[in-house]
Amino acid sequence: MLLTPDQEAIRDAVRAFSQEQLWPHAARWDREHLFPKEAHAGLAELGAYGICVPEEDGGAGLDYLTLALVLEEIAAGDGGTSTAISVTNCPVNAILMRYGNAQQKKQWLQPLAQGRMLGAFCLTEPQAGSDASSLRTTARKDGEGYVIDGVKQFITSGKNGQVAIVIAVTDKAAGKRGMSAFIVPTDAPGYNVARLEDKLGQHSSDTAQINFDGCRIPHENLIGQEGEGYKIALGALEGGRIGIAAQSVGMARSAFEFAVQYAKERQAFGGSIFDQQAVGFRLADCATQIEAARQLIWHAASLRDAGQPCLKEAAMAKLFASEMAERVCSAAIQTLGGYGYVNDFPLERIYRDVRVCQIYEGTSDIQKLLIQRAL
Repeated sequence: MLLTPDQEAIRDAVRAFSQEQLWPHAARWDREHLFPKEAHAGLAELGAYGICVPEEDGGAGLDYLTLALVLEEIAAGDGGTSTAISVTNCPVNAILMRYGNAQQKKQWLQPLAQGRMLGAFCLTEPQAGSDASSLRTTARKDGEGYVIDGVKQFITSGKNGQVAIVIAVTDKAAGKRGMSAFIVPTDAPGYNVARLEDKLGQHSSDTAQINFDGCRIPHENLIGQEGEGYKIALGALEGGRIGIAAQSVGMARSAFEFAVQYAKERQAFGGSIFDQQAVGFRLADCATQIEAARQLIWHAASLRDAGQPCLKEAAMAKLFASEMAERVCSAAIQTLGGYGYVNDFPLERIYRDVRVCQIYEGTSDIQKLLIQRAL
């Protein structure tokens, strides 16, 4: 698949920013668990917060293939930063683009797309991860609005974000058709960050448990109609999985390129270890797997851009890319030997960052289930 000149230019601009503003600082952000506000401001100026949002709503007016290109480049610089950007683009922006009314787009989508807000997506609960139909968080009507009560778990940007889309039960008797979607500003009374998770990786992006304790929102913060929440949530995950697959490729590529450079410089047995067949073949396998994953992603993104169903293709891309990325990072560490295992070098950090890609927005097992159902 060939990219257009505009797509190549956007990719190259984000790559330059990532190499200059993300990669040199990623180790410190990881070590100190820092949220890089200045880096996010720079990405907002590049339009990375609203890639697919129409220009009239404050976005770049581009497509999902371009979003995949952008997320790959950001992830090559820092995995955690790419996750925060990915969640804002899809599912948060994607939901508001499709289901938000004119006022909601003006009040929430526009600042999100312009990078003046960071978005969070509150679906997962302590007892409801892969089984999104078993939510317990409720939203009950009260006067001119709703009152939300419950707990959401593993919420990206739950602390650093300014607005969250929350999926809650409005009719307990209706099952999946009793869930609804709401816009909740994170400074609303009753929106409480109960804890920040101490994670294996992705330390530049917060992951929070959110307690909703009598969190009151106006009726106009309902997205779509009551009972559409389950459909809204699962529909947005399709695009989100393309994004996570692209992140996986970016992190894998970063580890791979570092390993190739090291192998060409490292001398042993009278030459560079790159020329040793065991090392060279290992890296050749990595290059092949990275490109195969990228093509799966571009295919899924192109289908979505054409308005075609891509649930199976997005699941294939996420499944293959996320598992490929762990293998490639492991191979990169093996290429450096002991140096790959210590935090003086970036590979152990990238390995920690990439591992979650097999878990969030649908585990590998869930992706296989989706693919199986489509056969």
